[in-house]
Amino acid sequence: MSTLLHLDASARRRSISRELSAEFAAAWRAGNPNGEYLYRDLAARPVPFVDEPWTELCDAVLARGAFDPADLDGLATTPAQTAALAVLRPLLDEVLAADVILIGTPMYNYSIPAVLKAWLDQITFPRMSLGHRRFVVTSARGGSYSPGAPKAAFDYQERYLRDFFAGHFAVTDTVFVHAELANSRQDPALADRRAEHDDSYAKAIETARSLAAQY
Repeated sequence: MSTLLHLDASARRRSISRELSAEFAAAWRAGNPNGEYLYRDLAARPVPFVDEPWTELCDAVLARGAFDPADLDGLATTPAQTAALAVLRPLLDEVLAADVILIGTPMYNYSIPAVLKAWLDQITFPRMSLGHRRFVVTSARGGSYSPGAPKAAFDYQERYLRDFFAGHFAVTDTVFVHAELANSRQDPALADRRAEHDDSYAKAIETARSLAAQY
């Protein structure tokens, strides 16, 4: 039985990144009627930033020279470390249970929302590998950051996440589905590029659906 972990990070309840992730999730669930579906809204229920007791657990993992999720409980030796473990354990367990991890996120200031970064920090320990798990990121960007665009060099959203998953989790096949020029819906300065956005959005919806069928 396959498991999908679905995360949304947009501060907007009705957002393009949420629409795209919802399309992927719906298509995935239709194709995996016996699969398990887990959902977490990181904007509605933000996870705490890591604190000093979390760093102490991280140091203990480093000292052991290897990461084994089953060992984490035994590494907590103080009440504060036990409290930190109680925060991170359910988040990590969801990731470890998943075969596919779907992240719906906007680009904020060329990068990712703080709520998504906080989640990544909580679940990441040295020498982790997520092995067979696959990541899919559906995103909305206010401008155009596709290859060849004037602002392509400022895309620290895809670049960061791709490098993060490869560097920390040994996952190198992350797939990104972007809807570009989302601000053309509101910004008069981009109004003449609304058709480009509509085309990008329609293609992103279709890609999310077809990609889910493959997963």
